Amino acid sequence: MGNPKHTEVSVARQSPQRPDADEPELDDTTGAAEPDEVEETDRPSASVDRSLWDELRIDPVEIALPAGTGFTLRAYRPASSLTPTDVTERDQDDPFLARRQAIEEEEDDETVVILDEELAEEFAAGDDDESPRRRRDGAADTDTDTADDEADEDGADEADDEEVPVFLSNRGRLLLFKTPESLVTFIRSGAPNDLSQLDSWNELSERVEPADIAPLDEDTYELDLVVENLRGGHDAWDSTLLIEAGEVARDLSYALRLPAVLDMLSAGSSLDDLDEALRATANGGIGAFMGRRRLKKIGAQTASLGWRTIVGKISAVVDWRD
Repeated sequence: MGNPKHTEVSVARQSPQRPDADEPELDDTTGAAEPDEVEETDRPSASVDRSLWDELRIDPVEIALPAGTGFTLRAYRPASSLTPTDVTERDQDDPFLARRQAIEEEEDDETVVILDEELAEEFAAGDDDESPRRRRDGAADTDTDTADDEADEDGADEADDEEVPVFLSNRGRLLLFKTPESLVTFIRSGAPNDLSQLDSWNELSERVEPADIAPLDEDTYELDLVVENLRGGHDAWDSTLLIEAGEVARDLSYALRLPAVLDMLSAGSSLDDLDEALRATANGGIGAFMGRRRLKKIGAQTASLGWRTIVGKISAVVDWRD
């Protein structure tokens, strides 16, 4: 899986006006006179030096949830080079999930043997290597097994080469920091986390500064606004907000091993249909017309309830750090 990000519409922050500033003097020839000194104001994130992140292939990310807004890190690497986060401790803390897993393990341990009398007689006489049926079935099984094994190997190789997301997380929990300073302090601390397995992590811990924690607009997500936006009805739906929410939710559910969220956003689901329709409307053309028709068939209440569940499940695995 490559980076699934799509270009978003960015809005630059406007510099605040100084209420006590004098009106500039007009010049007959040059218009407004240039002041001797220009006070610097907030700059958009795009002006921050991105060389560190581009070189190390790690990005700062900002995520807004109902409980607050925090900073974290995300990278994309081949699946074969990553060790998935260990969710054993996290899942044990969830009594409902732990109970479900115990039931599944009991079901896996049960072995059901169904023995047909005619089939039993055939097996009893099946030691005869000259049996045509035995030779024919055995050869067919061998050929099928070989073909299946080769197909599985090819599929495994492709999966290993696919780039997948990994976040600044630990034991299945996303680490979110309320300030750039606290995030940098953690990076430099040497504390265990899932990004420390990257070959560029040590260099990041040596070079990163709080000023570097300035996520791009396309790496800023407002999950806290999704449910309210969907409740507003089809005409109020913000395609950029909802598409980006789907992208980061997929990344988080994969990296943090949240299969329930992955299922809710999987191909063919109602929320995936919503995502596809929103993308069609955003792309314009005849596809936009068809996308709007598809959107009208999607229930606002169903979509908002589904996303409320997703945001709740993601929020439940967040470890807030000050």
